[in-house]
Amino acid sequence: MDHIKKVLFLLVMIFGLTVSADAQDKIVNPDISYAGTPRTVTIGGINVSGVEGYEDYVLAGISGLSVGQQITVPGTEITDAVKRYWKHGLFSKVQIAADSLVGDKIYLHIFLAVRPRVSTINYIGLKKSERTDMEKKLGLLKGSQITPNMIDRAKILAKKYFDDKGYKNADITINQRDDPANKNQVILDVLVDKKEKIKVHQIIIEGNKYLSDGGIKGGFMRKGAFKKTHEANKIGTFLKSKKFTQENWEKDKQNLLDRYNELGFRDAVILKDSVWNFDPKHVNVYVKVDEGKKYYIRNITWVGNTVYTTDYLSAVLGMKKGDVYNQKLLNKRLTEDDDAVGNLYWNNGYLFYTLQPTEINIVGDSIDLEMRIYEGQQAHLDHVRINGNDRLYENVIRRELRTKPGDLFSKEALTRSAREIASMGFFDQEKVNPDVKPNYEDGTVDINWNLVQKSNDQIEFSLGWGQTGVIGRVALKLNNFSVRNLFNKNKEHRGIMPIGDGETLSIGAQTNGSYYQNYDVSYSTNWFGGKRPIQFSVGAYFSKQTDVSSNYYNSSYMNNYYNYMYGYGSSYTNSYEDYYDPDKYVKMFGVNIGWGKRLRWPDDYFTLSLQLAYTRYMLKNWSYFLMTNGQANNLNLTIALSRTSTDNQLYPRSGSDFQASVTLTPPWSVWDNKDYKNLATNYNDPDYDKQMQDKYRWIEYNKWKFKARTYTALSSSPKTFVLMTRVELGLLGSYNKYKKSPFETYYMGGDGMSGYSTGYAEETIGLRGYENGSLTPYGSEGYAYDRYTLELRYPFLLGNTTIYGLTFMEAGNAWTSTTKFNPFDMKRSAGVGVRIYLPMVGLMGIDWGYGFDKVFGEKGGSQFHFILGQEF
Repeated sequence: MDHIKKVLFLLVMIFGLTVSADAQDKIVNPDISYAGTPRTVTIGGINVSGVEGYEDYVLAGISGLSVGQQITVPGTEITDAVKRYWKHGLFSKVQIAADSLVGDKIYLHIFLAVRPRVSTINYIGLKKSERTDMEKKLGLLKGSQITPNMIDRAKILAKKYFDDKGYKNADITINQRDDPANKNQVILDVLVDKKEKIKVHQIIIEGNKYLSDGGIKGGFMRKGAFKKTHEANKIGTFLKSKKFTQENWEKDKQNLLDRYNELGFRDAVILKDSVWNFDPKHVNVYVKVDEGKKYYIRNITWVGNTVYTTDYLSAVLGMKKGDVYNQKLLNKRLTEDDDAVGNLYWNNGYLFYTLQPTEINIVGDSIDLEMRIYEGQQAHLDHVRINGNDRLYENVIRRELRTKPGDLFSKEALTRSAREIASMGFFDQEKVNPDVKPNYEDGTVDINWNLVQKSNDQIEFSLGWGQTGVIGRVALKLNNFSVRNLFNKNKEHRGIMPIGDGETLSIGAQTNGSYYQNYDVSYSTNWFGGKRPIQFSVGAYFSKQTDVSSNYYNSSYMNNYYNYMYGYGSSYTNSYEDYYDPDKYVKMFGVNIGWGKRLRWPDDYFTLSLQLAYTRYMLKNWSYFLMTNGQANNLNLTIALSRTSTDNQLYPRSGSDFQASVTLTPPWSVWDNKDYKNLATNYNDPDYDKQMQDKYRWIEYNKWKFKARTYTALSSSPKTFVLMTRVELGLLGSYNKYKKSPFETYYMGGDGMSGYSTGYAEETIGLRGYENGSLTPYGSEGYAYDRYTLELRYPFLLGNTTIYGLTFMEAGNAWTSTTKFNPFDMKRSAGVGVRIYLPMVGLMGIDWGYGFDKVFGEKGGSQFHFILGQEF
């Protein structure tokens, strides 16, 4: 027993000595001096404090330090760890201290403070549109952690934004204050004082001899080298921008040099330029140029050409000995123009072709040019891939392509393919760009069509207000219909809906109850049979419109109406529903079938189309036509030749639309042996209605129309002004002057949209600034018309949803006889408008127009016009 006690006593003594020794080695909060001798220790533990919401091991991991790691104190490991925290950007305070040293182990404590987050951003001194732009550009987001760099960057971006807007002296201050309602969050106040917009007071030019000051500055109806920098308070710059921005000034200095190069001054340089404040609202700009010598072309030689002869290439280039050395024109003729030298090669497979114009000799003012050509081998298309499509069958897209595997590469075919895909309407037209991948090793090229799909089916539910009350319309237009899938005959068919072949099916109904009903259905395809570009269409419609009884015109409503019109009364209410007369109506039933073919001559933009149509008119006590009672038939054939080369359906920037057509009925009066001169001439004749029906049982006419539109972009930018011009002419002739057609006349004026109240047996023609049909009222039906339009458009949004504004000048007129047609007798108007295209709705718009001339004694004046479902 004594032996055991001795052993326990010995163990206790040893343990106590060990603890005592450890206690003596532990140093709490040691003072580590960088002037001392470095010591190697092992990290025994890491503690992190000051940040809530994060696990310690996550925060400790940012330091790059770990338990068990040997470090030197003082040394670089701790310094590097602090730098990592600062580099991370989330912390406003970083401190690493030693809690204790125990032998050769060190226990570290990392003190952190996280940067505050943004709870609210206030923009002070800005308009709503400017606030929206600033939010996008500055990158300040609610909930993000704020850093000094972020604030500085936001100030720089804000300053640049207002510089670009012409507010060169704008002051931007961003204040940060604690949010009392949210812990560790701040409120940012972005204070903007735009000051006055800076304009150019004076442009001072020195050194110019060949180009006058006016030739550089520009003026009224005169184009200068400076395109964005113009003097304020000058008559010549009335319609030009006068604001000054540094970006525009830099561009205009380059424009000046380009202008000199264009005139042959290849050595022209800007020796000095400066900008200084004239007053708080204006700056003066100064530029000194050295024009140098004007150069001319002496000799042009071609080297490396084997495919085309030197004489042929020189003829295509169109520049010869003695011409001014115009570097801009040279570049256009080599690469930019449609008939440029480069396109000769690129359209015939020479994808790897290059041409380097080199000045090999300069003698006095003459330059010798050597055109160094590398033709390379012809490239064939290897893979042609279509990506981004899952609604159309791939063959529907491929049949529109001019780029097929095995074909020679052609830039022209590539451009045409992009146009055809864009014109289909199934993809974002602004993003139809081919991705060309040359394979230099084997002389082939891959084409990737990366398409962005969009829905172009349309559903319409609309309500309007007409003369007889509320009018409702419901319509469905499927632009990706498939007849084959309707009967499940397509082996590729995978869905429930009969879609995939890009055909069009349209069904619609419009009514306001008893007074008016219209139903229509149509089907069309541009690839009838699926193998050739043959158009086929078929359609049918039925409409009925009913008039009011004679009691209506003697009603208190009409008395109130006349009192109101002539100032004897006040408001009134419509009571049409009390006077419905089912014995006064016009009914129409029509069917049509069409065929068209894409031509190869003069080029394959042309299409020849035929349409056979039949319409039956059924009238009873209808007092708005020459014919009041009975039935009439209209059997006609339309032959049309059209050419469409526009680059975009929704917002064309280039190309044109032309169409010439004639619609013919059989000349019934030639062989029916009726005396039309003396038929139905006496309105009081008891048989008058019978004679009228006999006269117009089969109506006859010949209808001639010509329509043309052109589109011209005013710059090369996708978002550019586009000038649209339009010319239209129409004549409705007769085979027999005593049997003029009572139907198919022109109804002119207003928005040009056909409706039940006007367009049931007429062709509607718009003329903004005048009321609907005001140029061709009842009794003055149009048998001839013309219309001319000049329209300037600018896009606000391009893509699946397209929005653009426009301003227009328009002129036109209509005549009651083709013999009275006078293209110089115009009714003029001007105005502004906007168009919006929504994928599921189609085109909508509103125009305000002002008619300057009188029509039947009434001036057009101010008019609003609404557009729905069609381009005006």
